[in-house]
Amino acid sequence: MSINPILLDFPDHFSSKRLMMRCPQAGDGELVFAAINESIHALRRFPASLPWAVFEPSVAASESYCRDSHAQFIARSDLPFLIFLKESGQLIGAAGLVRMDWNVPKFEIGYWCRTSLQGYGLITEAIHAISQFAFEHLNARRLEIFADDLNTASWRVAEKVGFEFEGILRNEKIDPDGTLRNTRVYAKISL
Repeated sequence: MSINPILLDFPDHFSSKRLMMRCPQAGDGELVFAAINESIHALRRFPASLPWAVFEPSVAASESYCRDSHAQFIARSDLPFLIFLKESGQLIGAAGLVRMDWNVPKFEIGYWCRTSLQGYGLITEAIHAISQFAFEHLNARRLEIFADDLNTASWRVAEKVGFEFEGILRNEKIDPDGTLRNTRVYAKISL
């Protein structure tokens, strides 16, 4: 049976103990720019996985991302979320469900965290909440996380959230300088 995702109704925001996740909106560009600008050097360590980070950040580019992301959410082509601390409202980063196959349904989860807020378990909490959202609201059968083999922090998040390591895709991506990169594959399935 083919699913028309545009007809599916589900929330555009949800929360966890410390965090609130919501779809990007017009006007969020300055917040996103500040977080990216603070973290750009760390994000650029993995250009094959985060190709958008090689470009110079700007408020206009971040605002464009937020507006495009909102449109993608409505069209159900990607489901991006900005992640905020509940207590202060500070943007800690972004995550989302991408490269979706609504017929399974299966989704890949991507994420990044603001440098100053790394190491507090916030992204782990966010990915746990997004996984629950996908299983409860989207009837997900499979969730995937692909992490650069050298991005230990990223693949440890997958392990902490209970994703199973399925293997390494060798020479799967290439950096702009020509360096081949290996990608670790993690998955969580519904029973």
